[in-house]
Amino acid sequence: MEQMDRFEQVEYGQAGARQALKIALAQIDTCVGDLSGNAAKVLDFAQRASREGAQLVAFPEMALTGYPIEDLALRGTFRRAAWDKANELAAQLLEQGLGELFVVVGTVGTDHSNDLPRNRMVVLHEGAVWGAYDKHFLPNYGVFDEFRIFSPGERSVVLNINGQRIGVAICEDIWQDGGPVQELAGRNIDLLLTINGSPYEEGKGHVRRDLAARRAREVGAPVVYVNQVGGQDDLIFDGGSFVMGQSGDLLEHSPQFVEDLSYWTLAAGQGDEAGPEQMGSQMAPDLDGDEEVYKACVLGLKDYMAKNHFTGVCLGLSGGIDSALVAAMAADACGGEHIWGISMPSMYSSDGSKDDAADLAQRLGAHYDVQAIEQLYKTFQSQLDLSGVAAENLQARIRGVIVMAYSNSKGLLALATGNKSELACGYSTIYGDAVGGYAPIKDLLKTRVWQLARWRNAEALAAGKSEPIPDASITKAPSAELREGQKDSDSLPDYELLDQVLAAYIEKAHGRADLLADGFDPETVDTVMRLVDRAEWKRRQYPLGPKVTALAFGRDRRLPITNAFAE
Repeated sequence: MEQMDRFEQVEYGQAGARQALKIALAQIDTCVGDLSGNAAKVLDFAQRASREGAQLVAFPEMALTGYPIEDLALRGTFRRAAWDKANELAAQLLEQGLGELFVVVGTVGTDHSNDLPRNRMVVLHEGAVWGAYDKHFLPNYGVFDEFRIFSPGERSVVLNINGQRIGVAICEDIWQDGGPVQELAGRNIDLLLTINGSPYEEGKGHVRRDLAARRAREVGAPVVYVNQVGGQDDLIFDGGSFVMGQSGDLLEHSPQFVEDLSYWTLAAGQGDEAGPEQMGSQMAPDLDGDEEVYKACVLGLKDYMAKNHFTGVCLGLSGGIDSALVAAMAADACGGEHIWGISMPSMYSSDGSKDDAADLAQRLGAHYDVQAIEQLYKTFQSQLDLSGVAAENLQARIRGVIVMAYSNSKGLLALATGNKSELACGYSTIYGDAVGGYAPIKDLLKTRVWQLARWRNAEALAAGKSEPIPDASITKAPSAELREGQKDSDSLPDYELLDQVLAAYIEKAHGRADLLADGFDPETVDTVMRLVDRAEWKRRQYPLGPKVTALAFGRDRRLPITNAFAE
């Protein structure tokens, strides 16, 4: 309990007769560093919430600055600009006749005792910053590195609004036992409000709701959980905001992967948890696992394009499943008319592959160009005279040059089409098929690529539309077609087996002894471990892509390239 003694108990507002409080959950998509754009969106959603009779509107963690801001937090100029924007927004709310509205929004602040940044929640009311709370627990695992940039808060805060006592927390504060939530449990609160920037990974929605149910029981009050939505580099935020009753009942659930403004009313009677139909709340259904992952990848690409000012994409179309799925995702993200698909056949390309690539482009309504590489390949070979893997990689690098030429000349975002299985094993050509600015299926194992392709086609048929992905691209044996008769199975274990080993080795961090205990044969284990370990240098140079699993390459997994440890 020594940690608890450090807390300063702070209350804002005056106690009074308890009245019903209509709360708006503003699930918005922000852009890191776009202070003016983010503030304008907060103002717009606050206006909409006020028109619907909300008295309090809550926005996600660091909504004014975007999240995560990483080392931007260390710049004093950025922190001062963010704080000025919060004050400017408070004044704008007052000018717009929204002074009585309580606007809870995340931003960055400064700990003036040491001049370090703080992850801060502020309450804007009557033209001023009415209250503030700093995040206590700083995550330092997985994709998070907040110890590096933030100073922890030392307060527990209660807001008195409409006679209701509202305890507040920021994201990680509810994931850890103890801390501000434990302290708030003894302060007779009527509601726990938490604003969040919780990144997506498959199945995480249920984990969040189970956690919120525990916290609701702990504090003896409902929990309002507002989450960010949108893509930020390799992170996807899925929204899925909700209200959890103290009895463990879900009282409101916002949709995933879209901006949303939902409402829930904290009743006047303490402990009164009327159902959603009495509170005007919505109850968005949970998504199927394949739909959830597919939409996450599409949102990641769509937001990366929008926030970095790309209006179109280009990619190589081989006729295979990987480029087909990436192209389908791109069509859903930006429209087929904004896709430049490039077929780059060589002397080893089958007629079927060329036909499948053309069929895909036609189905998606994409631009389709054929840039044969055989003559370019012969020109290089006349000087280099390469053989074996070097000759195979030369073909891939010629294709990479063409894709990047389209990107440069047309201002397009080049998409890399490699999947997680290939990336894990180094089964891609650096500066060849690995070129690009974004890799939409980077975190999808090959078996999941097939699964999502089948789901996307089934989803289209269910909607009365034609399938976007040719069936032949799904059913054919995978091949890089860099030599006569080549198949992926020549170099890799069968994908069904390979992906099981990769999932255990990468996501579960199982070593050799663990993998053998899992039932995998020694030859397969040794082959896969050798391939994965030797390919770390390639992965460091691969484009970023959306994280959708519990452990993605990049922020989640940081291993040395120079590494002599062998099991």
